Amino acid sequence: MSPAFDSDSGADRDGPPPLRKIIHVDMDAFYASVEQRDDPSLRGRPVIVGGRPNGRGVVAACSYEARVFGIHSAMPSAEAGRRCPEAAFVSPRFAVYKEVCAQIRAVFAEFSEKVEPLSLDEAYLDVTDSTLLGGSAVRMAREIKTLIRERTDLVASAGVSYNKFLAKIASDHRKPDGLFWVLPADGEAFVASLPIGRFHGIGRVTEARMQALGIETGADLRQWPLEELAREFGKSAGYYFRIARGIDERPVQPSRTRKSMGSERTFAENLLDRDAMLSFLSTLLDEVPDEADIPGWEAEVQRLEQRIHRLGPINLAAIDEHAEQLQRKEYLDTQHADVSEALETLERAIAKIDRETRSRFRETYEAVDQKFTAFFPRLFGGGNASLQLTGDDLVQDDVEDRRVARAADTDDLHDIDDTHDADGRVK
Repeated sequence: MSPAFDSDSGADRDGPPPLRKIIHVDMDAFYASVEQRDDPSLRGRPVIVGGRPNGRGVVAACSYEARVFGIHSAMPSAEAGRRCPEAAFVSPRFAVYKEVCAQIRAVFAEFSEKVEPLSLDEAYLDVTDSTLLGGSAVRMAREIKTLIRERTDLVASAGVSYNKFLAKIASDHRKPDGLFWVLPADGEAFVASLPIGRFHGIGRVTEARMQALGIETGADLRQWPLEELAREFGKSAGYYFRIARGIDERPVQPSRTRKSMGSERTFAENLLDRDAMLSFLSTLLDEVPDEADIPGWEAEVQRLEQRIHRLGPINLAAIDEHAEQLQRKEYLDTQHADVSEALETLERAIAKIDRETRSRFRETYEAVDQKFTAFFPRLFGGGNASLQLTGDDLVQDDVEDRRVARAADTDDLHDIDDTHDADGRVK
């Protein structure tokens, strides 16, 4: 192993930080795979873990057989049932999933003390200082996958790279049962080839916004100066600027401060009685651990109770009517844009005809324009609206949806593993 990859080299000298070796492990269709493992009749079938298709629940997870039908997490179960009527719907067994998670994390602990769980089924490992398997991060990732399969009869995918951003993308690159790594020499080129929607931290809304600006790939994003990104995306600009260059210095954090805790239920039918709401709220509160160390949480619960008391009878008919108005407004906004474009075209045409005819067209144009533009404010009051319930009234409020990605610092680019060639094959 060359000095550049030796975890002990450079410990007593100044200079660039040592090469980091980060592994991201992600279980494949975790909940659904546990159900297929425990019930042989489900194997090879589309399995959906979550609410029933005849209720209001959502998909918590689904097997790869179900994903063929376009089913995904957070989709309404009713929609999933329509897409795949033959799917097997299974209620989640979180106690079992947590037991399996403990087995998986025990495997992680054999390779590193620096493990950052992201959920029950995925985690980052920093194996920079590990001397196992010759210090090879790729070999360690392969061994982790093998041990997980032997001990749980489940399949995991793993990604290896020199930072968290690339390791996470790598773990998803060849699912299921994948193992992929991105060497420092290949990092920028790998990022440049990715569709912007594959970037962790860029959701659907931001993806659509970037595409509207001509940013389709990592290479496109890299062309944007930091100042221009800041004008378009605000605080997220620094994060986008760095990841477009394969840079991410976020550390693997074995312990993170919990910022919130919660419990929730989806009702098959609307819960309209205030006493019933308060009674169930008390039940949910009991489910939140007593040791939750969240300053002011008791005051927040009391404030929520007071808001429910002030709410009074819920006018569901008014809500439905307002929702229909908002849908109607969305349609009319589209028509408004089309008519506005037509009016602009008409105005340009007027400029090309004789003065007398132009005068008649101008009168018609102004009459249509005045009547049309007055129609929308009179009907809806203009602007974007969202629904809020305050007392017995429905009020409108401006809404802005923003995504702020976590910032990351720069990082020097090094080779990650001298036991592999440029194509990632083991030497």
